[in-house]
Amino acid sequence: MENDEVILLDFWPSMFGMRVRVALAEKAIEYKYKEEDLFSSKSPLLLKMNPIHKKIPVLIHNGKPVCESFVVVEYIDEVWKDKAPLLPSDPYERSQARFWASYTDKLYDFGRRIWTVKREEFAEGKKDLIDPLKVLEEAALGDKPYFGGESFGFVDIALIGFYSWFYTYETICNFSIEAECPKIAAWGKRCMKRESVSKSLADSRKIYEVVIEFRKKNGLE
Repeated sequence: MENDEVILLDFWPSMFGMRVRVALAEKAIEYKYKEEDLFSSKSPLLLKMNPIHKKIPVLIHNGKPVCESFVVVEYIDEVWKDKAPLLPSDPYERSQARFWASYTDKLYDFGRRIWTVKREEFAEGKKDLIDPLKVLEEAALGDKPYFGGESFGFVDIALIGFYSWFYTYETICNFSIEAECPKIAAWGKRCMKRESVSKSLADSRKIYEVVIEFRKKNGLE
């Protein structure tokens, strides 16, 4: 849609924001990126555009806000439907994609149980993180190149932001996701070969550096 104004309010290490960035890149949509410093204070624009949750990501399309990452990705897919469909056209397949995409959100809380706790609590956090990854690997991905089959799509976008956090989880907790979930690891490497993904995801090592700084400040190291 020519002459549209598209603005993304985001925070660079957010896996939820990465979903939106990848979706915009898949559709080749030009947009203005506005970084929110969630470590200090939320901007007046964010509070105005998302007064209910006051969270990123927020897509502002021609002055109108769209909030919550999955809602935003679906909105992008519906508005810019002429290129790179993200959701299946079949109603049943679409429902399954939404189910598994929603399932990936479990990883956020489980991941936090690794990087926000003391080292003696790592074992439980590691198991909580690996178990849903194994479910995704066995029940949703299987032997397919992408979760939707041959095409990169909605569930891939839902999960790929977490891939950039794998290095942090593995390094802090001293384990290997590739050893535990080889198909998920191979899937992540396959996705990273896509320009829409590699240019949209945050640098894994920069995320790790920020997390270590957080842990030191909070007496967790």
